Amino acid sequence: MSKNRVEQLEATVAELESTVEGLTDELVESKERIRVLEAELDTETPTRVPERRVRTEETASEDDTQEAAPDDVAEATADADVEDETTTDEAEDSGSDDIIVA
Repeated sequence: MSKNRVEQLEATVAELESTVEGLTDELVESKERIRVLEAELDTETPTRVPERRVRTEETASEDDTQEAAPDDVAEATADADVEDETTTDEAEDSGSDDIIVA
């Protein structure tokens, strides 16, 4: 019986070795396919940045912003200061020191 048992163990070892070899070959092939796919992906990956528009002199003059007059700047600053004071007063009147995070 011991001779039969040894033959069974040898057959099992041979089968396992064959299985390991086959799995190793599949793993190597899979890694190679992954490398090829990653290389293709790297070369064909489009960027999310849109192409730049070419500005002509005509569109450049339309897109240029005009500088505000000094009187307009002073008026806007004064309006902003008034709005800022109103907002500050309302916050102080509420009586709460809680911080609200949006």
